[in-house]
Amino acid sequence: MTSTINRPYFTDWLSSWRDKDIIKVVTGIRRCGKTTLLKLFRNKLLSEGVDPRQIVSINFEDPDVGVFHTFADAWAFVRSKMDDSLGRIYIFLDEVQQVPEFERLVDGLFVKSNTDVYVTGSNAKFLSGELATFLTGRYVEIAMQPLSFVEYLSAFPGLPKSEAFANYMRFGGFPFVTRLAGNDEARRDYLSAIFDTIIYKDVLARLSLRDGAVLKRLVRFIFDNVGNPLSVNRIAGTLKADGTAIASRTIDTYINALCETFLVYHATRYDIKGRSYLKTLGKYYIADQGLRAVVTGERGGDIGHVFENIIFLELKRRYRDVYVGTVDGREVDFVAFENAAPRYFQVALSVRDEATLKRELAPFKAIRDQYPKTLITLDNDPPLDHDGIRQINAMDFLLLHRPRR
Repeated sequence: MTSTINRPYFTDWLSSWRDKDIIKVVTGIRRCGKTTLLKLFRNKLLSEGVDPRQIVSINFEDPDVGVFHTFADAWAFVRSKMDDSLGRIYIFLDEVQQVPEFERLVDGLFVKSNTDVYVTGSNAKFLSGELATFLTGRYVEIAMQPLSFVEYLSAFPGLPKSEAFANYMRFGGFPFVTRLAGNDEARRDYLSAIFDTIIYKDVLARLSLRDGAVLKRLVRFIFDNVGNPLSVNRIAGTLKADGTAIASRTIDTYINALCETFLVYHATRYDIKGRSYLKTLGKYYIADQGLRAVVTGERGGDIGHVFENIIFLELKRRYRDVYVGTVDGREVDFVAFENAAPRYFQVALSVRDEATLKRELAPFKAIRDQYPKTLITLDNDPPLDHDGIRQINAMDFLLLHRPRR
């Protein structure tokens, strides 16, 4: 097992924007690796000859840094670390949302002629929509997730990929989880702590709520129904039947907050023939399958939801837009767009049964265009072709492609 996992896609992205007159913003769920990414990129700068004195790195969640109650205090602290006589100054602000009026701090540093600014954030005060309001046109953003299977596998050189994939399905891809290999209890405790931090420090704070009991029931329901079509009214009805009365409008507010803190993703339905987006019965997926396991428990017969969630997250890494497809009343698991061109994906545990294979191929055959169609399964078979429809093993699929650039 390796202690530091290289994530070249993200470091390459930062490199591509280096010294360009724009703020580099890295967002993502807590503990997905943003802080380590900045460290990896700083090391890259040093290896390329940047003087250490040209690098100012501040993690605002580090107790040694202290707490800033005003923008002016934070500004004075950061400026005290900068030696303008050195020329270009690379500034790294980690979890900058802890600073009052952090947008002013970021923008003030950006307008300096000798700065190159990189920032990260994960909680409710650092949502891209709010950042965009203040810094319109002055930043680029990349969304980080927990480890992909490729990255996860790199942490365990020599481990058979089938064994690594089984662990990945159970405990997910948060980087620190790889360092707890072999200690199931420690992994569950760590994931539970991440979940509680997001719920209490991010979501409840954003919603100005004190009691998280109702929110946790909602989250458990969403986690339990990964990959199932859901509407706000259906969620409200189910919770009410279970003794938790909550208004549909309130549920909608809660779900938006969960999505904004990167814990939950909403996949909108897309009418393939009509080329239109549908407002109802979308699906929800989770930022990491390990979090689902600690919230809902590990249950036999539930592997299909976990598997579908993993494929959804991988598609989100590769494509900007991922939807749930529908064609002639049939469902296509995912429609992903690459340069406005669709790609279609079906996900199934196994299609060795002829009836199952026929059922999974039927939605593809109802699509009249010639864009790529892929069936992803856990069957340990070589790639197959069904009249132009590609069938591939999930591990081969996860290892074959690189994320989009």
